Parts: sequence; C-alpha cells; structure tokens
Amino acid sequence: MELRPIPPVEEILGPSPGQILRRRIFGHKGFMIGGIALAVIIFFALLAPVLSPHDPYAQSLTTRLSKPFWQAEGKWSHPLGTDHVGRDYLSRLLYGARISLLIGFCVALISGVIGTALGVVAGFFGGRVDMVITFIITLRLSIPFVLVAVAVVAMVGGSLKVVIIVLGLLLWNRYAVVMRSATQQIRNQDYVPAAEAVGCSTPRILLSEIMPNIVNSLVVVATLEMANAILLEAALSFLGMGVPPPMPSWGLMVSEGKDFLFFEPWLITIPGIALFVLVLAINLLGDGIRDVTAPENR
Repeated sequence: MELRPIPPVEEILGPSPGQILRRRIFGHKGFMIGGIALAVIIFFALLAPVLSPHDPYAQSLTTRLSKPFWQAEGKWSHPLGTDHVGRDYLSRLLYGARISLLIGFCVALISGVIGTALGVVAGFFGGRVDMVITFIITLRLSIPFVLVAVAVVAMVGGSLKVVIIVLGLLLWNRYAVVMRSATQQIRNQDYVPAAEAVGCSTPRILLSEIMPNIVNSLVVVATLEMANAILLEAALSFLGMGVPPPMPSWGLMVSEGKDFLFFEPWLITIPGIALFVLVLAINLLGDGIRDVTAPENR
C-alpha cells in the first residue's frame, strides 16, 4: 500500500482570515483606487506648508490672473496660475484640501455621534422610545436643509467653526435611519437575548454585542456623509455663506472664479476637478469598505 505524504497544514486548513481579507482588499479595484487617491490628497494636505511655493494669502496685483503652466503664457513660478488678486492658485489649492478634509471629518464625527446614538437607542428599546425618535427623524427630514443652513449662517455669520457646527447638527438623519434599522436586525439575533439572560447590563450589551456588529454600516454611512459635507460646504461657500474669504476653500475658489468663466475657465476647472476627485475617492473607499467587510462576503 503506497503511503502518500501528508500535505502542509496550510493546504488542509486553507487560507487564514487575514490572508482572505488581504486578497479581497487588493482585489477590489474601487477600494484601491479610492484609498490611494484619498491617501495622496491627505499627503498633499498635510505637507501643504512644505509643498506650497507661495503664501496662499499673499496678493500681488502685478501677477494677477497669470496663466497656468500648460498655456503659452504660463510660468513655472506659479504652476497653476494666480487668481484675480494675484494669489498663487497651487498654494490655495493645497491649503484648501486641508479645509475640505477638516470639515468632512468633523461633520462626519459630530453628526455620526448624534445619529448613531439616536438610531441605536431607537432600534434597541423599540416601543415608545422608537416612536419618539422616529418622530424626531421625520421632523428633521421635513426641514429643507439648505435653506436652514443658509439662514443660520446668515444670522450667525460665516466662519469655519460655524459651518462645521451647522452641518454637523443637520446631517445626522441618515446615521439615525441606518443605525436604527441595523440595530433592529441585530436585536433579534440569539446572542443578544443570551447576553440578557446571563445578566449583562444594557450598556454592556450595546457596547459589546450591538456596536461591533453595526460598525460596517456605520463606516459606510460616515464616508458618504463626509463626501456630502464637503460638497455642501463648497455649495455654501459658493453662495457666500460658507468659509469666509480670504480662507482658501475650494468652493470659495469656484465662487471667486465664476466672474472669469468665459475668459479664464481654469479658475473654476481646477478647484472643481479637485472637489470631484476628493468626493469620488471617498465614495469609492466607502463602497470598497462595505464590500470588503460585509458579513455575507466573509
């Protein structure tokens, strides 16, 4: 009787969970493209003081509306040209990435805390608590967001802090709806009543049984809301109700360049493309995280 060699342990047990996760991450094109693009933008934003060729606030009327380097009259001293008051466009673009990322992260954090708390409480306790929180969510959805944001900023005054607070207090509804639905699904799983049966407290159940199982949905919503907050800030800045000048916001750069649309279209095109790439990268990364970490794909 011929004896066959024993195969390696790796062949018997198959790939480890870490290997499977790495394969799925590197095999997901959207996740890789979004992650790399977002990492590059964060890199340039963090190193803006080092990479910027000029002060983003310094004005020079003698060099106003200089052409970018790809045009015939362009100069490498200002690779992306200058705006209507002579400020270097590349420097303002790099510092504008800082503002967009800061607003997106802070708004996602503030609205995420509010919406997740309401959604988890409503989905876990149900009954009258669910009815009250559902009414609050419905009330928020009935309020026109842009009009309220514009009215509040117009009354209080535009600043970076005001924009972050206003957006954070108005963008929690999607978190609440998704977290409520996800919590209701987890609440009916066997391990939650089992934890209650052995005497676990409600905070312990929420932190150890509910939250770890809804993190996937939370991360996806956070990426979507981060991109949404960046676009809304750009819209408010375009309307003159967002980040005040001379702060280098991409939305403000588009607003300042609209008067030169037919003569110097690159004043709008450059910050517009930057906004498009940033929002696309965040959305691709969020979709990739959803696909990679979804329980049904493990």
